[in-house]
Amino acid sequence: MFRGIHWLGHDSFRIEGGGLVTYIDPWQIPDGPPADLILITHDHYDHCSPDDVARIRKPETVIMTVAAAAAKLPEPVRTVEVGERREVGDLMVETVPAYNLNKFRSPGIVYHPREAGLVGFILTVDDRRIYHAGDSDLIPEMAGIICDVALLPVSGTYVMTASEAAEAAKLIRPKLAIPMHFGRGIGSEADARHFAEGCTIPVKILPCET
Repeated sequence: MFRGIHWLGHDSFRIEGGGLVTYIDPWQIPDGPPADLILITHDHYDHCSPDDVARIRKPETVIMTVAAAAAKLPEPVRTVEVGERREVGDLMVETVPAYNLNKFRSPGIVYHPREAGLVGFILTVDDRRIYHAGDSDLIPEMAGIICDVALLPVSGTYVMTASEAAEAAKLIRPKLAIPMHFGRGIGSEADARHFAEGCTIPVKILPCET
């Protein structure tokens, strides 16, 4: 079920399938094959890294992201908003909401506001639906997510805690959940283990490829 899904640390993944190489939120990633498709959930530096994008980008690479992140990258970039469906080769890319409810940078101000229009992605590749939640809390829209694999943040502070992520997995009911958004000074493998212990569905903690 997780064949072709490579965790590159933090929220970064490389997904190989459908004849294409897709990267999601490449940041401080190791050397790897060039990208056919790059998906970026939002404009924060640990998700939208122009240096990392430049390393894996080819002239024909398709980049999809929200407008705030697109403004940080050389053209061409395809801007997306919540609720879109785009085809890239044999892949289908869907955008879904990602935002905070209870993670505050200051009183009343969350790190990832709903009105900012930040996204998660559902990537359909080789008949598998892979959901990358982006930087999000457990939000009501997750009840409508249909996927085979859910990549869920678990570190707390800026995103769901491990316990909240376990509740999200219970709500979404994927066939497999993979924890992310830990390590590199943000959360730890203990958060991933806590998530796995609290989950009622299968969990795979992927090794970080460095």
